[in-house]
Parts: sequence; C-alpha cells; structure tokens
Amino acid sequence: MAIPTPVNGQITDAVTQSSVSVLGSAPANAMGSIYQSASHSTSILFQNAVQAQQQASICSQAATNQGVMQLYSVNTMAGAQATAKLGRSDNADALLTLLVILAATRR
Repeated sequence: MAIPTPVNGQITDAVTQSSVSVLGSAPANAMGSIYQSASHSTSILFQNAVQAQQQASICSQAATNQGVMQLYSVNTMAGAQATAKLGRSDNADALLTLLVILAATRR
C-alpha cells in the first residue's frame, strides 16, 4: 500500500485483487462474446438457407401441379372432333374464297 488509509489493508487488497481478476478475465469474456455472436449469426444464416430451400421446393411443387392440371384439362377428344368437323365442312373453301376476293380488291 502506498498511502496509509483508515481502511483495513486486507480490505483494500481484496478489492485490488478482484479488480485485477476482472481485468484479467476481460479478454476471455470478450472472446466468448465474439464467439457467441458469430455462432448466432451463422445459425441465422443456416436458418435462412433452409427457409429458402423450403420456399423453392414449394414453388417447384406448385409449378408441377399447375403443369399436371393443364395437361389433364386438355380434352383431346373434343379437339379431335373439332378438327374432324372442320375437315369435313366447306369452311376452308369459304375462307380461301374470301382471301382471294380481299387480295383482288387491294390491287
């Protein structure tokens, strides 16, 4: 002790030792805090990656579902019947006649 004080020397030594203990453990506490912060950030990064994968999976399932629904909604028999009716009718001849008339009037 440098200066005599009215406080007991053992008390000042205990306070000094606890202060030195706090100063000695400060770097370890700081590194522990840094490691905790880094691990928390990494865990949030992985959570975001998993969430993005889940959303991508949901989008691909929805797109596949839409494609299957479109495939099943096409009525191929109705399309074949309509094509057959157009082939049997004289609509093609009438359309060709109209095109010839239009081409002649433009000249």
